[in-house]
Amino acid sequence: MLLMVSATAFAQNYPLDYFRSPLDIPLRLAGTFGELRNNHFHAGIDIKTNRRIGLPVYATADGYISRIKVAIWGYGKVIYINHPNGYTTVYAHLNKFGDEIQEYVKNIQYEKESYETGNIFPKKDQFIVAKGQIIGYSGRTGGFVAPHLHYEIRNTKTEKIINPLLFGIKIKDSIAPKIKKLIAYPIGLNSKINKSLKNQSLSIKKDSLNNYTANRLTASGKIGFGINVYDLLGKELNKNGIYSLEMKINGKRKYYHDVETFSFSESKFINLLIDYEYFSKYKNRIQKTFREKENKLSIYEGLIENGSITISEGLNYQVEIIAKDFIGNRSSIKIPVIGLKSETMINQQRDTTAYKIVKNKFQKFSKDGVTIAFPKNTFYKDFFLNFSVNERNATIHKPTIPLDKKFTITFDSIMYNESELDHIYIANMNNKKYPYYMDTRKKSNKIFTTTKTLGKYGLLTDNQIPKIYNPNFKSNDWVSRLRYLTIKISDSQSGIKSYEAYIDNEWILMEYDVKKKKLSYDFRDKKLVGSKHIFKLVVSDNVGNTNTYNSSFYRK
Repeated sequence: MLLMVSATAFAQNYPLDYFRSPLDIPLRLAGTFGELRNNHFHAGIDIKTNRRIGLPVYATADGYISRIKVAIWGYGKVIYINHPNGYTTVYAHLNKFGDEIQEYVKNIQYEKESYETGNIFPKKDQFIVAKGQIIGYSGRTGGFVAPHLHYEIRNTKTEKIINPLLFGIKIKDSIAPKIKKLIAYPIGLNSKINKSLKNQSLSIKKDSLNNYTANRLTASGKIGFGINVYDLLGKELNKNGIYSLEMKINGKRKYYHDVETFSFSESKFINLLIDYEYFSKYKNRIQKTFREKENKLSIYEGLIENGSITISEGLNYQVEIIAKDFIGNRSSIKIPVIGLKSETMINQQRDTTAYKIVKNKFQKFSKDGVTIAFPKNTFYKDFFLNFSVNERNATIHKPTIPLDKKFTITFDSIMYNESELDHIYIANMNNKKYPYYMDTRKKSNKIFTTTKTLGKYGLLTDNQIPKIYNPNFKSNDWVSRLRYLTIKISDSQSGIKSYEAYIDNEWILMEYDVKKKKLSYDFRDKKLVGSKHIFKLVVSDNVGNTNTYNSSFYRK
């Protein structure tokens, strides 16, 4: 526990004994707080449930349930509890809720005739919970997720998320972070590293268990560094996020950040913390030890020159980058740097196109029936955009530049008749093998969508109805011994948008398991009258193709 104190010495004082564990099993993590994810930081800890579904989940302190939500994606089935000490705890990806809550939510689902509920805000005195009370059961709802419990602690007033481990939750971790890659960046005008104006991937070697060194490099001007690093927790195989990253120059701190707390609104700036271009190409995240001017993250502390290093001729520099996990296990890499004379150069020739982006202006460009429109400050920097159109496909630069806002892509559709237009949608085609549907809208001979990702987009046609298959009963079967009626649905093109199920013309609640593509109805929901019953399922995709399945069964 002494190591934990050292890791949190600079954090605020958080109550260490107020919250209990949300599960009654030894805690093993599949994901750490602040872990780097696509376009955001991980907002909680992911607790393993031994690959099982249905473990009791407990309220970690007294309070009341302030919010409940059921969604196919995202957090799936989730509960929020407000506590008297000013914090809110969050329990996500549940398989089901506790009995009283489950009945309350199911009544709302039947009233709305929808599996998804949107946010539900019970009255403060409706669900008072005691510390240690079962509020639900662990699961894997919310998309393509493995069984686990996502657990968060937030400041109720500010909604800032706080690392749950700061509240006394104990985990076993005796392994220091692993440093896998080191990159040096010339970030000033005419700066050079090893006599090159380009980013340099540097060779590293392991000197001892947790210490690394890089080959000596030469540099001039303003430079910066970045590393690819992950943490292992004991015997777990998951490559988790680190807690803090620090850089020292000749023994003095130049850069520091940790993941004690952050707000949801700033999480998008993760794309400026990492080398976004490198990630878009290689799917590995390099954390930079210098801060971009446009980066508004609040996780930094005491930066000097925003973490950049100005190299002077003839001087030697010992750069050390230190990565720590929450417990305080640390790894470091040392980089010797020699300052060379900064050569005066003619301004570098830069790529130019007909489409110049000025970040603080609204801009719209059109070409061959495709229009792209960028609100002010969509981008963090000015640059020249590549934009080309080939038949029904548009290439809007490469997906190597992060965006702060969504922009609009519009395709002319006057050349299509009404029946053709009904089946056309915009797809992101950055992955040639798996294009995916974009939220497509149509108006006045135009087809348009909004997105925060550059790259290839095109118009595709979907004339296929969704697939309905593999019911767990045959037509006219007796199903009295079944607790659940199940059936699978899928769509290989624009994707499933909605489904509606009925027994004897009355709407029934079918839960959707995205990973297994399976719908399930619990026969205990309603008492059926008579013995013969008609089951009907209507499934629609995102362009309106609809398939209807009808069958009958017998049940006492």
